[in-house]
Amino acid sequence: MSDGKLSFQALQLANEQRSAYGLRYNDFTRYRKHCGNRTHRLRSTLKMTHGKGKDFKKLPPMTTDIIKEGHLQLLLFEAERAWAHSQDLVAQALLPTSVAHAGTLRHSATGRFRRAVHWSTQLLSHCQSLYVSSRLKASSLIQATVYTLVVNGRFLRYRDDFEDAIIQLSVARSLLDELAERAETSRDQALATLFADGIGPEIRYCAHELGREKAYDVDGIVKELAGRHRGDIVEGYDGLIKAFRGERAAGSGQDEKQLETLMWEGQPVPVRNPELVDVLLKVQEAEGKIAVPRDAGYGMVEGKKKGKGLGSKKGVAAFDGVLLALSDAEEVARKLLEAQQNAGTVSAAAGGTRDIQFVHGYIVYQLLSRRIQRDMVLVSTLLGSHTPRTESGSKTKEQVDARLYPAVVKLLDTVVQSLTQMRSLSNVDESPDLAAAIEARLTYTRARRCFFLAQCYVAVKKYGEALTLIQHATLHVRETRSVLATLSGIPTPADASYPLAAASVDALDSTLSSVAADMKNDWFAYNGGTLDGDLKTYKKPLFFDIGLNYVQLDMDRLMQRAGKAPLATARDEREAPPGRSRVEVVVRSETPQPTAPAGGGLGSLLGGWWGRR
Repeated sequence: MSDGKLSFQALQLANEQRSAYGLRYNDFTRYRKHCGNRTHRLRSTLKMTHGKGKDFKKLPPMTTDIIKEGHLQLLLFEAERAWAHSQDLVAQALLPTSVAHAGTLRHSATGRFRRAVHWSTQLLSHCQSLYVSSRLKASSLIQATVYTLVVNGRFLRYRDDFEDAIIQLSVARSLLDELAERAETSRDQALATLFADGIGPEIRYCAHELGREKAYDVDGIVKELAGRHRGDIVEGYDGLIKAFRGERAAGSGQDEKQLETLMWEGQPVPVRNPELVDVLLKVQEAEGKIAVPRDAGYGMVEGKKKGKGLGSKKGVAAFDGVLLALSDAEEVARKLLEAQQNAGTVSAAAGGTRDIQFVHGYIVYQLLSRRIQRDMVLVSTLLGSHTPRTESGSKTKEQVDARLYPAVVKLLDTVVQSLTQMRSLSNVDESPDLAAAIEARLTYTRARRCFFLAQCYVAVKKYGEALTLIQHATLHVRETRSVLATLSGIPTPADASYPLAAASVDALDSTLSSVAADMKNDWFAYNGGTLDGDLKTYKKPLFFDIGLNYVQLDMDRLMQRAGKAPLATARDEREAPPGRSRVEVVVRSETPQPTAPAGGGLGSLLGGWWGRR
């Protein structure tokens, strides 16, 4: 409560409760139970129970002086509870198992719907009394009026009273347009737009049932019917609108957080959900802490001063804050998209308006774009402390940390992955120029990755692999040039997040050419240009190149010492040249074989067994 006035926002409260307790997935049973629990708690808090036991205590009449915000919330939740119950009964009546008693369910649903109209009418009556007594703002009364008109219009449409239903819904839509046009915050504007999108299809359906020629023109129908009947439907319409505009004019000087208009290829991206507005405001606040120059961190060679502030711990932390906020925004947008798909509904936005699927793709693109910027700033910071080669390709003798090039390659791998994901987005596929621009940056990044990966192989003297990578990089550069030649020259979102000029491609190409020549010279100086697999495991002494022309080798002796020849005989040992140790060969007599005795008979056999005769 501020300045003695109640702060009751009917549409905001209804939207928050519906989104949090089941209606995002059309779970009316869960939402009805939640509204029942809230009404019980509010009655206990406001001491509006009828007593305990069998004694019924009648409640005192609710006057304007004693009404609190809790009383208005109670009436709202009673209306929501009855409406959710009616929708649950209608859904049950449509089930194949409920064919026998479908009529009874529809009759009960009509009764519950009528109770919802009753509670919402009471809510509007109390709000009007509070507004007259200056205890309620005009904006709060307009929200209560819109809520009541929407409930009543839907009930009339359910009863097939399309003529009165379209009038009620059209007046509600005109009030929502007024709320959206003069909203103080971006969240209030998104809230009004969300409810307007919700009743738009119902207006179109009623117009179609009434046989209107332009039933699809919802804005035209609203302008016609609301202008004709708003004075009869809403009591004191002109004075209410005048008071509302006066409130907005008085509060225009307040410092409210406004979401900047999101742009995509020159067209605004509508944010039609309050939850998205909340997370995108956090993204906007986080992005205000960083300011990336268009030419920072993307060239072939980065100086020591480029990206110095962005590459510091505070600069990287700022990027991390933006990525965290964008991750939250992507999660919210994905849940909204999944809820729409699971419910089996289409976008309620007007024709030609970008829906939640497009907004989700836009947020994912921004997330990947900021991730690429962060990785490129880190690459710029790593290379800023050491410049191994200039654009002319001349070498420097400065010692390079062995961890430098692997770290750069790892970061460029992440950039390639982000660009690949970005290329697969539906928003990118719908724009040929943007798709080609991203493809050019993808091949250019792959060329840079091959260049730095080749430096890793040079560090371990593997020049063959390094030259192969340089050749791959040259092919990627040619592909980049061919893709850039197909662009029409119209600026794309990729130009702001990842600038790529033709001069950078030319500088990379010249650097690759000079580096390839230097690697060939280093390779020849190292081992004559021989591959590591062709090198022998030992070096033959120079003696064998000259001595074999004049000395005859004893190959039998060499084979014997190698263990590939039989043992030498005594004659061979005696003939061995002096100065070498001789091998003594001991000739042993053969072992005599046992012979059978001359005598025979049983004794000879037993003697053979017992070992004696």
